Amino acid sequence: MLKVALIGYGYWGPNVAKQLYRNKNYIFKTICDLRPDRLEKARELYADSIGYTGDYTMVLRDPEIDLVAIAVETSAHYKLAKEALRSGKHIYVEKPFTDNVAQAEELKKLALERKLYIHVDHIMVYHPAVRKIKEIIENGDLGDILYVSCYRQNLGNVKNDVSAMWDLSVHDLSVIDYLTNGAKVRFVKALGEKVYSSRESVTFLSVQYDSFIANITANWISPIKERKMIIAGTRKMLVYDDVDVINKLIVYDKGFDRTPIKDMEYDEFVVKSRIGDAVIPKLEQSDALFNSLDHIRNCIEKGEESLTNADAAIRVIKILELADKDLLEADETVQVRKEEK
Repeated sequence: MLKVALIGYGYWGPNVAKQLYRNKNYIFKTICDLRPDRLEKARELYADSIGYTGDYTMVLRDPEIDLVAIAVETSAHYKLAKEALRSGKHIYVEKPFTDNVAQAEELKKLALERKLYIHVDHIMVYHPAVRKIKEIIENGDLGDILYVSCYRQNLGNVKNDVSAMWDLSVHDLSVIDYLTNGAKVRFVKALGEKVYSSRESVTFLSVQYDSFIANITANWISPIKERKMIIAGTRKMLVYDDVDVINKLIVYDKGFDRTPIKDMEYDEFVVKSRIGDAVIPKLEQSDALFNSLDHIRNCIEKGEESLTNADAAIRVIKILELADKDLLEADETVQVRKEEK
C-alpha cells in the first residue's frame, strides 16, 4: 500500500486529510504544517493514528513515504514540488500547478528523469457530473460543440497571492481541456479589475479554441454564489449547475434546424429553432476530491499517467499566462492615457 504525507493543513489541507484518512488503500503517515495551532487541530481529529511535524524536510527524508500531497499557497508549489521530486517522491499538487509555464515544464522534466508521477488536483475533472458530461459528448449526443459559457463567482475569499482567474477559472479551463481532449487554443482575450486585492478580483476571459469559443467569468465580489457551465452543441445543449443540489446536470434537446421556412423572404438566412425534452441524467454519488486522490494512487500502482498530469496543467497555465499578458497590456494602456491627460 502507498504511504502518503500531507504538507499544508491550512485552507484546503483539512479536506485533503479527510479524504486521505477515509481511503483505506492509503497508509496516511504524516501531516506537516509550519503552524503548531493547525497541527493541534489535526491531532484533535486523528490523534496518534498519524504523525505530525512542522519541518517538511522530515517528510522528504522519510524513505517510507511514496507520495507527497502539497496543499499550500500557490507561490510555494514549485519549491516544495521540486524538492519532493528530488527526494524520489510522487507528488499531488493543488491547483494551479505552478505560477508559470517555465516552472511547470521544469517539474515535468524532473519527474520524467526520476520516473515519478505528477498529479495536479484539477478537482472538477473528477466530479461525477463532469464525468457524465464527458460521456454525453463522446456519445455524440451534443453534436459538435459551438460554445462554452462558465460562471464561477461568490462573495468573499479575496486573495492576494493569485487573481480570481488563477483561483477560479482554472477549474473551468481544466474541465474544458478534459472534455475536449486538450483542444488547441488559437486566441485569448481577458478583462479584469483589481478590487480589494493586488490581483484581479473579477475577470472575464474569452478563449478561441480550434472549433468553438469559451467565455469564463471569475468573480470574488459577486452578491450571489454561482458555479455554472453551459455547453451548446449542434444537436443538444446542457447546463451543469454545481450549486443546485437536486438537478446539477440537465440536457436540453434544444437547437436549430437548417430547414427553409416556406414563403419567408430571405429564407436562406433563417434557421428554425427546435425545442424538445429536458433530461436529468442519473449521476454517480461520489466525492470529487476522494476520486482525485484515488486516481493518482491507482495510476502509481499501475504505472500510468494521471488524467491531470503535468501536460494537462501546462495547457491550462499557458492560457492563464496569455490572459495575464493581455491584462498587463490593458493596465499599461490605461496608465499611458492617464499620463497623457
